[in-house]
Parts: sequence; structure tokens; C-alpha cells
Amino acid sequence: MKKLSGLLITVVVLAGLLGIGTQMYVSVDDLAGCEDRPTTGGCVKADAIVAISGGDTSARTAEAVELYKRGWAGTLIVSGAALDPTGPSNAATMRAEAIRAGVPSNRILVDELSQDTSGNAKGVAMVAREHDLRRVIVVTSPYHQRRAELVFERAFMDFGSVRSHPTQGDQYWPPLWWTQPGSWILVIGEMAKTVAELSKGSQP
Repeated sequence: MKKLSGLLITVVVLAGLLGIGTQMYVSVDDLAGCEDRPTTGGCVKADAIVAISGGDTSARTAEAVELYKRGWAGTLIVSGAALDPTGPSNAATMRAEAIRAGVPSNRILVDELSQDTSGNAKGVAMVAREHDLRRVIVVTSPYHQRRAELVFERAFMDFGSVRSHPTQGDQYWPPLWWTQPGSWILVIGEMAKTVAELSKGSQP
């Protein structure tokens, strides 16, 4: 019994360490060392905050709105096509949520055509170019942040710069996510997609 208990403790500890290491890689946060509001250096104000749909879309929108309210940018870009072609786009729903949360409608730009992360990056880059928004902060779920950063950096590489900031309260990423089998399935899938993105190098 003691050996079994010791083995179980070892497995839990190893799973925790693996989970922490995985989280540090996938959940990149370029604002982690910054104060609540923009200052200098790597913590300067951006031109736009980008929220992309998928996963816990409401959490992503809320986090982007919070950054907007704290002065991290004067423009919010929401991106995502409709899950149901007969209904409103994800971006339209996100825009409505942002307006209800206090963001002026004239400070929100919309990309309603993007159906995946690559589409989000290309669509947002197009909107950003049209409005000369060169520095963006991309907000998405923690497990999705690293891959999103890679894809957006490729889309912005000859135009601007990208920083990352993951949601702080995502329903699919609980504080002890590594104790949930579903979370492991989610992050393993993201890691595989991230490796595929890395294999593309810096080519657009």
C-alpha cells in the first residue's frame, strides 16, 4: 500500500511539473511583467487589441475589453466568422458584448470572415493595414496563445508587431488544468498544431 501511495504521489507531482512546463510554453504573456496600464519599453501602448473567437469566446472578449479600459489601446478588433451561417458572425456577437461592456461602437473594428486562426491573422492584418494599426495585442485562450502568436507574427512581419496576452478566466483552462483529461487532449492538439506552424518558418 505504501509503495502504491508513493507511486501515486510521484505520478501527480510529475504531471504537475509537466503541466507547469507546458503552460509556460503555450500560455505566453508579453504583458506579464507590466503594470496594469501601459508604461514604457515592452509595456508601451498598442494601436489595437485583438480578440479572436473560438473556445471561450466570451472570456476572450472580456479580457480584450479589460485591456481597452485600462488604456492598452484605443481600438478593439474582433475577429471570427459565424458558426451557423444563418446567424450572426462571432465577431458581431463579440462586438455587441464589447459595446454592452462599455466600449464605444466607433472604437471597434470587425473581421467577420475568418474561420480559423490563420484566417483570423490574415483578416485582422487586412483590417489593421486599412487603419494603419501597426502594433497589436492578441488576446486568446491560454492553450491557444503560442500558436496564435506564431500565426499573427507571420501575418504582421512586414507591417507591424504583435504581443500576446491570454485570458485570465477561461472555462476550458481551469487553474489546475493538468488534472483534467479534457484539458490535456486540448493542449496536446494545440501543441501538434504549433509544431506544424513552426515547421513553416517565417514564410507568409
